[in-house]
Amino acid sequence: MAELEEKVRVLEAALARLDGGALVAFSGGADSALLAAEGHRVLGERCLAVTADSPSLPRAELDAARRFCSGRGIPHRVVPTDEMADRRYTANGEDRCYFCKGALFEAMRGIASAEGRPWILYGAIADDLGDVRPGMRAAAECGALAPLLEAGFTKDDVRERSRALGLPTWDKPAAACLASRFPPGTPITLEGLGRVERAEALLRALGFRQCRVRLLDDAARIEVEAADLGRLAASEVRAEVVPRLRALGFRFVTVDLEGFRPGGLSARPREEPHGIRRNA
Repeated sequence: MAELEEKVRVLEAALARLDGGALVAFSGGADSALLAAEGHRVLGERCLAVTADSPSLPRAELDAARRFCSGRGIPHRVVPTDEMADRRYTANGEDRCYFCKGALFEAMRGIASAEGRPWILYGAIADDLGDVRPGMRAAAECGALAPLLEAGFTKDDVRERSRALGLPTWDKPAAACLASRFPPGTPITLEGLGRVERAEALLRALGFRQCRVRLLDDAARIEVEAADLGRLAASEVRAEVVPRLRALGFRFVTVDLEGFRPGGLSARPREEPHGIRRNA
């Protein structure tokens, strides 16, 4: 506890130095939610949370981000980003996340310039340093700061501090943009994004809090927590899931017996959440 209290003091000091105000890349996940909450606590109205809206962001995540900010009086803005118009992004190479985050930070730079808020922040933490994170390269090129990382916050710290502040995101499951459901090299399409979003919404409605539906040609590969594999395989659940996923255009419905894991389609790049956060 004393160690976390010291990290909070370092974070507060870092935020207090941001004269003129700051923008926070806010996806609604645990890391960026804590940063937005702490930024608002220290900077007040000078802290603006910015959420990038694109077809790769599930509507449920966008709605949750709006509720989080409105419920806490945090200034919030949703800005459309155009990464789907960038063939380098839709080609879905190893640097896909770089172009996605580049679009986000470019939009944030425009707001910062127009409104005189000189600082751009994002929610990287110490745990992210061991992963391949193309989005962090985009952040560095933009001059964005990572106050949680600067203060040494780990995922456990984020959850403990969020719970102490009463944030509903303290135990939020991992969430990454829908593009992460496409195997590397498989082009990102609007149709595919929509199919994946609807399929995962179905699973969540059935009580699977953590899930992924990976798009493998005409097959859906479902990942749920290992502890939930038995329930997913139950006849009554299969009778609900299989026909509804086939109605979405999947010819085959399969289950990954390893269970959910971030970046389940490839060891590189790891899933990089929309708005740059890591909840795994």
